[in-house]
Order: sequence, then C-alpha cells, then structure tokens
Amino acid sequence: MVASDIRRQLVIIGGAEDKEGDCQILREFVRYAGGTKAKIVIMTAATELPREVGENYIRVFERLGAEDVRILDTETREDGSSSTALAAINKATGIFFTGGDQARITSILKDTEIDAAIHQRFSEGIVIGGTSAGAAIMPDVMIIEGDSETNPRMEIVDLGPGLAFLPGVVIDQHFSQRGRLGRLVAALAQQPAVLGFGIDENTAMVVTDNQFQVIGQGCVTVVDDSEVVHSNVGEILKDEPLAVCGAKLHILPHGYKFDFQTRKPILDSRTVTTVPVPAA
Repeated sequence: MVASDIRRQLVIIGGAEDKEGDCQILREFVRYAGGTKAKIVIMTAATELPREVGENYIRVFERLGAEDVRILDTETREDGSSSTALAAINKATGIFFTGGDQARITSILKDTEIDAAIHQRFSEGIVIGGTSAGAAIMPDVMIIEGDSETNPRMEIVDLGPGLAFLPGVVIDQHFSQRGRLGRLVAALAQQPAVLGFGIDENTAMVVTDNQFQVIGQGCVTVVDDSEVVHSNVGEILKDEPLAVCGAKLHILPHGYKFDFQTRKPILDSRTVTTVPVPAA
C-alpha cells in the first residue's frame, strides 16, 4: 500500500453515546476498526475508574462482534513505555479513548512511547476514537476546562496541548446540552485555529482524510473564523465581553458532511434548500 492509499480515520464523539440500544456510533467505530476482525484497545487514562469504565466498553464492543478487546490502563507517565501496552497498540486495528478528564490523558501520555506508537499506527490507517474527554484531546490545542452557558469572554476557557490527531481546529463536547457556544468562540479567539466544532451528546464526527460525516441523534456545530471582519480580542481585558463579527455558523445533523479544505458543508441537490429573501 502506498502512502496515498492510507485513509486517516477518527470517530470523535460528543459524549453520552448510546451503549445499551442500537449503539449506532460505537457500531460504526467497530466497523471502521475491522468489524468482526477488529482488535480494539481501550485507553482509560482519562478516568479514575479505569476497570469499571473499560469493562463497560468491552461488553459493548464484544456484543457488536469485535474479535479482541482489551483495556490499556496508564496511571502514570512511567506506564507510557510499557512493553505490554506497546505490543497491544502495534496489534490494534482501533484505539478508543474513554471520557473523564482530558488533562489526565495528556499529562500521562503526551510525548511518551505510547503516544508515538499510537500516532504511528494512525498514520498507517487504523481508526482512533474518543468520547467526551477522549474527543477533547483530538486537536493540537485542546480545551482543558471552561464555563458553560455564558457569553464569550477570554476568562471562561483554559487551553493546553492536545494529542494532535486533528490539528488546527478546536473541539468541544456535550455541546448543546451544556450551552458551550460561548466557550468555543472564546477558545477560537485565543489561538490561530479557524474552525471550531461543537459536538452534541450521542453524536459523532466521523473523519476520513479531509472531510467528516455526522452520525447520531444530535448535531455538530461548526464555527468558521476564517472571514472574521472584526474582533475586539486585542482591546479587552479577560473578563470583558468578546466581540466577533463575520464568523460563519453551520449546524449539521446526522448524514451531513463537511470538507476541511474548503471549510464548507458538502451539499448535493437533495439536501440544498433555497432560503427565500424577504421582500424589501
């Protein structure tokens, strides 16, 4: 296989995905990981209950038919060079990051041998998935924490290094359920990304190369800062309201696609609706 044939795949979940019913999102993750031949490693670094959380995902993935599912629990940075863990990653066809605290993931794993091994396997085409905290770590700069249900101000969000599977963007999760548009806009204003993605619960961005498709019950909200005509970010103090003029907003439900290069939804004749212009 030549390099151009390798498809880089991510399943980025906004949290609270269905684990009891049809499991639409986790079903797709298993399918991308190889279906009944899938070998899945569950990364539990984000949670303080690794066995409980990990076994819940083992139950789901095995019910969906994955061939081999195992927990990789890393509690300290010393675990980041475990030969057993590295062997499991090198055999995996899918790696899944659970929810919890995204700062735990990066503090334990970033720049370790495990981190390097996962990125190597990702470059070789295996699927990487993550939910909630596991979604937050996907960009190179991630939201560590912040306030919900508030207007955008610089003080409401803290940023830090992510694991850079999808660089140059900002991702927030539990999006509409926790009213996080303000903190996503504030995060975009603090670093040079031009695209922000807010993912609802039980909803996922399924990324393949330069585009993604939305699956699940909610929506993915896209904020595009590339054509902003005015921002007061250089004039305000941290606790003062942020102004942003000219940003684009897209709301994408199940089935809709988005192109990272053009920064536009992918629409065909069946989905395009012309909005009438009001008479003067």
